[in-house]
Amino acid sequence: MIEALGRNILNLMQTAGEMVKLFAQTVFYFKEVPRNLPSIFRQLAEVGIGTLPVASVLALFVGMVLALQTGSELALYGSQEAIGAIVGLSMVKELGPVMTCLLVAGRVGSSMAAEVGAMQVYEEIDALKTLEISPIRYLAMPRLLACLLAAPALVIFSMLIGIAGGAFISDINPAINVPYNVYYENMVRAIGYLDIVKGIVKATVFGGIVAHVGCYVGFKTRGGARGIGQSTTRAVVMSFLIILVADYFLSRLMM
Repeated sequence: MIEALGRNILNLMQTAGEMVKLFAQTVFYFKEVPRNLPSIFRQLAEVGIGTLPVASVLALFVGMVLALQTGSELALYGSQEAIGAIVGLSMVKELGPVMTCLLVAGRVGSSMAAEVGAMQVYEEIDALKTLEISPIRYLAMPRLLACLLAAPALVIFSMLIGIAGGAFISDINPAINVPYNVYYENMVRAIGYLDIVKGIVKATVFGGIVAHVGCYVGFKTRGGARGIGQSTTRAVVMSFLIILVADYFLSRLMM
């Protein structure tokens, strides 16, 4: 029992150390951005444009459900005019960054782990090394940079869509009956520039986590097709857990 616990702790520390090392090496290759622009643009299209339709639907219905449930409860106490502030702050500070980046982790992070993992299993990464091409520069750096740039843009768009969905439900639902102008006036009064900056910072950190975990798990893939499938699942689970833990600590630091 104690030996198993000790091994698990050592494995966790080893994984953390390897991830920190990979992150440092990836950031080091940011100086090679001009040589990798085509790959970076491909990853930006995959992360940003490819995720945009699903992220829009997610944000729209999250905002609508939040307005519907919260507004109905507030209406019981005659405070439904505050729904604009509640939906706006929720989307900007928490739901927008977290939900969107969890979606990116499920869609893009799993794809990164599978792609890099397949290259590892079928020895394509060894071939890159033979050609004196750094796998970190060629594979990890473009993906990390693309997620650092695309995730905040996606989150900003999701914030706007979610807020608009909340405004739509607040106006048409007779149980809430908050006009658009009242909704937006209360929202604007409640949200400050600092709140928006906090949401963007969270989105940037979460996007980096998704790319970094996907690449790390891909590089560690072993065992053929079964190993690729396991790595895909592992990347998604790890990304979810790290994002949620990071969300707590970032929220605590930003208070």
